[in-house]
Amino acid sequence: MKFSLLSSETIYKGRVFDIRVDKIAYESGNEAWREVALHNGGAVIVPVTPEGKFVLIRQYRYPLSEWLLEFPAGKLEKDEDPFLCAGRELQEETGYTADSIVPLGSIFTTPGFCTERLFIYAALGLKPGEHAREEGEQGMEVIELSAEEINEYIRSGKLMDSKSLSAYVMYQAYEGRK
Repeated sequence: MKFSLLSSETIYKGRVFDIRVDKIAYESGNEAWREVALHNGGAVIVPVTPEGKFVLIRQYRYPLSEWLLEFPAGKLEKDEDPFLCAGRELQEETGYTADSIVPLGSIFTTPGFCTERLFIYAALGLKPGEHAREEGEQGMEVIELSAEEINEYIRSGKLMDSKSLSAYVMYQAYEGRK
């Protein structure tokens, strides 16, 4: 697609994301506005116990006013290594540490308006420990589910978080390569 950028302005600078508004012109001469949420991205981790159970968290999500079942995840600080973020979030949210953290790939969450890219990892060789949750994470619950249980949660609509669904599929593809 060919277009030219006529103007660009960051209209909001927030703690989690910024908002930029661009005015563009297509080759035809038609002009359009593009609103872009600028996000540093994040890391998602699929923890798998030695018994083959998946470790998820149940977390309250303020924008939705409801509790969601998710894999542990967190946002990247500016220039942070996603691998380090994944390990940190695993321990903070679940208390587990891992012998091995394996990269599975990455996804763009909502590329129609947002720059957020999530890096997906598997955590293997889990060892239990103490979590170190942040203030807004105190009500989290750690839940261990088998693959069959996760599949049923997906079918029944109990697992609706898109990053977790993507991470689960990526882990299944990784397992299929072995």
